[in-house]
This record gives sequence, C-alpha cells and structure tokens, in this order.
Amino acid sequence: MITLQEFKKLKNETLQHFWGYQHFRDLQDEITDSIASGKDTLALLPTGGGKSLCYQLPALIMEGTCMVVSPLIALMKDQVMQLKFRNIEAEYLSAELDEAEAEEIYSRCREGITKLLYVSPERLASPAFLEHLLDIQLSFIAVDEAHCISEWGQDFRPGYQNIKTFRNDHPELACLALTATATPKVLSEIIAKLELKAPAVFKKSFQRDNIRIFSETISDKYQWVYDLLRYHQGSGIIYTKTRKEAEELTQFLKNRDKSRVDFFHAGLSSREKHQKQQRWTAGENEVLVSTNAFGMGIDKENVRFIIHFSAPASLENYYQEIGRAGRDGKESFAFMIWNEQEFLQFDQILKNQIPDKKEFLKIISHLYSIFQIADSERPERAHQLFLHHLQNTTKCSAAKIKNVLNFLHNQELIFLNNHKSLSSLELKLEPHEIDLLPKKDAYFIELLLRSIPGISTHKVMFSEQNLSVKIGAEMPLIKERIRELREAGHLEYIDGALSSITFIKPRDDRSFEGKYWHLFEQIQKNKIRKWEEMKFFAANKDHCRMKMILTYFGEKNTGNCGTCDVCETKKSRSSTSISEEIIKILTAQPATADEIFMQLAYCKKEKILENIILLLDVGKIKMLNFRTYTLA
Repeated sequence: MITLQEFKKLKNETLQHFWGYQHFRDLQDEITDSIASGKDTLALLPTGGGKSLCYQLPALIMEGTCMVVSPLIALMKDQVMQLKFRNIEAEYLSAELDEAEAEEIYSRCREGITKLLYVSPERLASPAFLEHLLDIQLSFIAVDEAHCISEWGQDFRPGYQNIKTFRNDHPELACLALTATATPKVLSEIIAKLELKAPAVFKKSFQRDNIRIFSETISDKYQWVYDLLRYHQGSGIIYTKTRKEAEELTQFLKNRDKSRVDFFHAGLSSREKHQKQQRWTAGENEVLVSTNAFGMGIDKENVRFIIHFSAPASLENYYQEIGRAGRDGKESFAFMIWNEQEFLQFDQILKNQIPDKKEFLKIISHLYSIFQIADSERPERAHQLFLHHLQNTTKCSAAKIKNVLNFLHNQELIFLNNHKSLSSLELKLEPHEIDLLPKKDAYFIELLLRSIPGISTHKVMFSEQNLSVKIGAEMPLIKERIRELREAGHLEYIDGALSSITFIKPRDDRSFEGKYWHLFEQIQKNKIRKWEEMKFFAANKDHCRMKMILTYFGEKNTGNCGTCDVCETKKSRSSTSISEEIIKILTAQPATADEIFMQLAYCKKEKILENIILLLDVGKIKMLNFRTYTLA
C-alpha cells in the first residue's frame, strides 16, 4: 500500500504527465493529500474549480480501482471519454450494456487495469454488482454531485442513500464527496447522510471577481444577441431553453453572416456532438448556441462570455453555467436577457408539465401496458418508444409524459434513450426457417445476413445509412422493410434515430402509488421553489448580483462586486464622461442605443438613454430613424 510520502512524490509528476499542468489549482493539492491519507473528505468547489481531478489523480497513484458514484449516464460517458483521451483506463457501468460488455469491465477491474469505475448510486443495491466487487480491490469511493443526496434540491436521487449502506459494509474505504452547488443546509445533509467520519472539509469561495454579471429586460432578443456578437469577439456559449430555440437563433445569426455560430443539443448524434464540440474548443471566436446539454466536463479556459437567452431553472444551474466563462482569470461577461411575458409563459409551462397523482399513475400504467408487462415482471430486451401512443392512450400532454419518463429514468426504473445512436438488429429465425418465408422476405433477410455479419447469433449495432450505400437501396425503403419483418416477428429491431426504452427493474405498482409518487411530488415542489428564486434574482435591481449568489451559497459578510449591472447603476459615473464616450462612438459611425450599450463596457442602458436624450436636446447628435443616432 502506498504511503502518503510516496503519494506526494508521485502526484506532481502524474499531474504533468496526464494533464499537462505544472501546478495544482486552489485546494486540489490539499484534497488529493487528504484522500490519499485515508480520510473522509468533503470538497465544495465551484464549476471550473477542477473537481474531477481531485479523485482522478489519486485513483491513478493508489492501488486498486476507484469507484465513482455519479448520477447521470451522460455525465459518466463524458468523463470516461475524456479520461480515455488522456490514456487513462476508465469504464462506466449502465443498464444499456449487455452482460458480455459488463463482464469484460469487471474482468479489467479484477486485473487492476481499470483505475476508475463509474457507477450509478442505484447499482450499489444490486446483489450481482456487490458480488462482483468482492473480487475487485477498491482504492476509495468518490461521490460526484453529492448534493443529489439532499431532499432540498430538485436533483434529489434516493439511490444516493445506498452509499451509506455500502460504506457500512466497507468501513476501511475512505470517501470523497464532491459538489459544485450546495447551500450550508445541503452540506450538512451530505455529511450526515453519507456518515462521513470527522471529514476534512474543503470549501472554495464562489466569488468570481473576473465575471461581470448583467440581467436585462429585452423585447427583441434576437437583435440584441446579434448586436452583442458584432461588438464582442471571443469564444462564448448562448444557453437556450429548447432545441428548437437553439436551432432558430443559430439560423437567424447565420443569415446575418455570423459564420462563427453553431448549435448544440442532445438531439444530435454522438459524432455531430463531438465535431461541434471539437470545433468550438479549438476556436478563438467560436460561439455555441446550446441547451444545457452542453457544458459537462468542458475544459476551455478562454470563454469570454455566457449569454442566457432565457433564465435557467435555478440559481444552481445559473451559477454552474456562468462558471464556464473566464477560467483563465481574464475579464468575462455573463448576460441574462428576459422579459415579463416570458416569465409568465414559463410559469404556465411549469404548471402544465406537472401531472397530478391520477395522471402520474395513468402514464406509468399505460407505459407498462403498451409493452404487455404485468406487475413484478421485467422484459429483458429494449423496446421502441412512440410518445404519441402514450398521448393517445392516456390523454395526457407530451410535457407531462416526458416529465414522468425522465423521473423514471433518473430513478433507474427504466433506461430512456432519446439520443441518436446506431440501430440494433438481431435475427429471430433459425436458418431452415428462412426458406419457408415468402420469396421477397427470404431474399431481403439473406441480403441482411451478407451485409451485417453476426445478426444470426446476437444483437448487432449498425447504420441504415451505411447499409443503404452498401446494397444500393434508399434508406426509407430499408427501414420500412425491416419494420415489416419486425412486425412479423422475424427480426428484433431498434431504430437508433427514435426513442427507445429498457425496463431496468420489475414493475411494482404498489411502490408507484406510494414512495415514488411522494418522491415525484417533492421534486416538483422543489422545482417550483427554485424557479421562484431564479425569477427574484433576475428581476432584482437593488442588490449586487454576485453578493446575492454568495449569500445563497452560504458566504456571509461579503462586499459588493462593483462590476455587475446593479453595482454599475449605483456608481457615480459622470454624465459628462458617458456623453463623451457616446460622441466618440458616433464619430466612427451611426449606431443604435443597443450598439452604443455594447461598446460602452455595458454601462446600464438607462444611463445611456438619459445621455442620448441630453445630447439630442443640446443638438450634438440627431436621429437618422427611430432607432439609429449620428452626430449632428
């Protein structure tokens, strides 16, 4: 077993070899030493503080495999992909893997090859998983997104309670709990529910002196974003609420010759996501218009601005997203643009997507009935999910159905795949049965057997596009023929371009009516409370915005930042200096009030308008039209 002294000798060399860094960031050095010494450790590091490295680096040096408990499969995949890119042996276990794939991962852990194994909290209650762990040497446990153990957040995951039971069975293992967004109440709950023993607590301030925060009420948001990009170079992220909004805003900007703009959301294929992310990461001035699907694990230091095209769902989400700007310490900006009508609309959307108990149970009941699953049963194969079938049978809105499906997915009762991926195909016929089919069906199956090797013995992943090129037939026709053979029971086929569902646990109607309904209800109440807090923050005109964030996360007695829009309004910036700057801008070319605002280091718009009116009154400037000003 490696000693702390040996660990300290190796860690800087490891940091440089795998990450290319010469020095640790704030608290990373102390946190890694704490876990290497075998202490229970709690780390609260804001987004961009380098949380992941705090367990990834010790895992490489210490003997055995580090088990990382993580709440989201997408987050696990992202972390594992990045680690493998750095030539670090890491794997994740999820319900989408078949037995052979899972066994291969266990084997690599037993042999000591895999240094980091990512699992969901629900897996810690699986007897089969726990049995496999008996043959695996674990170095320590890392609990990522540890705030999910708290009932006071909208991200509450009851599966996190399994960690305490697991730790009681393995008292020799140290635990590192990490979070980027936790109030004092949540931190206390993490320590209590994980039963951390005299933990070393490391807490970095949420203060970000280099980020200037602005919240503006804007009627024409498309024009505002276009104007900002004209005068604001550098790389940035624009967060939108929906995929459609991301695509439409991108198209609007591209139509106006903003070629550095692209969109990103969960509906893209893995290949498209990778290409767009790589292009954005490598560029100096690239801008991504994205839903909150983008951002997990990104490592780009020179993001100069974050724009929230709509207010996010909570202050935790907001702070996490603006924290992706200015990691190099240079001045950066966080803009949130909103209007009252939009807030009222989202209030209504939130209300309309929350089913009552009767609707909740009806959606779940029909979901299982569609696939003919009785109480206590669980089918092994994945099923194609057609949302409109559920809508037609339940008479519930798509928003309510999606809300319930996401809840079931997060509780690992089902695995819901909404992402574009390869399709899967498996032949359900014996070789001699093919000859008994109609000639056109037999011919097509023979064509599939020649083109996609292996489908006669196991499930094979394939691309309809590649198959189309290979056999010289149009893709819609191929899909239609495969679906016909599936309906006849000859093939098992999942279209990767559509949603699919895998049932992870047996149907349990009693639990749905009891504990799962109460949990769902609590999460919805938390969601509404978080949204009300977010609205208050956005509309606030009296308190320093950074100070409000720090107070929310438990940092008392902090001063005003002096750079947010509220602090700027209170500054005694003389009208003379603002007027001179306006004249200087208009000397170069005519400009609108918004364009002047963008070039004046984001001085409060009310002050700019006051000075424009003053300059118009004294005849120093004039209006070209109802929007544009020029020198008189």
